Amino acid sequence: MTVFKPTRQTRAPYASDPYNARGRAIPQPSKSERSPFQRDKDRIIHSSAFRRLKGKTQVFVAHEGDYYRTRLTHSIEVSQIARSISRVLGLDEDLAECLALAHDLGHTPFGHSGEDALSKAMAPYGGFDHNAQTLRIVTHLESRYAEFDGLNLTWETLEGIAKHNGPVVVREADYKTLPWALRAIPDYQGLELHTYAGPEAQVAAISDDIAYINHDIDDGLRAGLFSVEDIMDVPFVGEAFADVRCRYPDISRDRMIHEAVRDMIGYMVADVLAETRRRLDKHDPQSPDDIRHLPEAICEFSAEFREKERPLRKFLMTRMYRHYLVNRMMGQASRVVEELFGLVISDPSLLPTEVQLNCAGSHTPETARVVCDYIASMTDNFAITEHRKLFTATVYLGG
Repeated sequence: MTVFKPTRQTRAPYASDPYNARGRAIPQPSKSERSPFQRDKDRIIHSSAFRRLKGKTQVFVAHEGDYYRTRLTHSIEVSQIARSISRVLGLDEDLAECLALAHDLGHTPFGHSGEDALSKAMAPYGGFDHNAQTLRIVTHLESRYAEFDGLNLTWETLEGIAKHNGPVVVREADYKTLPWALRAIPDYQGLELHTYAGPEAQVAAISDDIAYINHDIDDGLRAGLFSVEDIMDVPFVGEAFADVRCRYPDISRDRMIHEAVRDMIGYMVADVLAETRRRLDKHDPQSPDDIRHLPEAICEFSAEFREKERPLRKFLMTRMYRHYLVNRMMGQASRVVEELFGLVISDPSLLPTEVQLNCAGSHTPETARVVCDYIASMTDNFAITEHRKLFTATVYLGG
């Protein structure tokens, strides 16, 4: 088989076709020349949840410095990589970009520490999962439109959000094990959660990996959590920095970091494209559904790169994600979420009036979900401010 090589006017046979999409839960006729996937992307960008990503942690708490990446800047960077890969593979760029922009909408304040704290608090009430929360946001919590709750996105976008990391269950019979928020989605079984996602969602997922690995290196170096010398022995990364030094012996440290990160992103994208083309040649898919029902992901890194990546992930875990300065921030962040949840679920009258309307008494599952949605939507700084107001008496007593 000759692998499909698209031009600007052509689309791969395995690409998602916006004009043959499976539709929206509430049918809406097109009122513009935008494709359905373009409309989905625009709805994501204009959503409240997307705007709030500017104040949510990637690794560093938002108030630690304006330079470090937030969920918003990360999502934009993921979308750029996803768009570039999709263009080369002949996929629908709008759908890939839409899924990249949407993939972190369900994140709590304070990154994974906030999610872990909220998951623990919600364990008796159906649990919490940020991917499921993203679906909850786009199908229910966003309240912008007169005719429906949520954003009324296309099936392909909802499927991509649910399954961008791969099948959610092994078999259809396993649906009862899903997180509560997923089971609460209307017609969640119709998302075919036991199969892989379409190709654009897979591109968005691999682009997320490329973006966060490289930009965490960038942020970690600039924050002083480790030095260029520390990372020179890490396969692939050390080679990139050594190559930049060789090409530009008098380059400044800041420019060297930028050039090396730039080269690493290019290297990883090239590896993904080569491996994806190999798998396309192997399986010869003729439609997005062919890709969904394959026994493996179609868009992946090569086995050789995965071997190189392991020492890098170990380095970042040890020297960045578990650095004592990050641990201090994240420990404080966990306590903020835990204490907010514990106080408010005991006394829902502390919630804003419009939020209280959906509560059903303290410590009930209904109230727990309302409190969870409220806290999960917070930015880092808003959560810190709310905690200060509720736990510091001097705020009220004028001290």
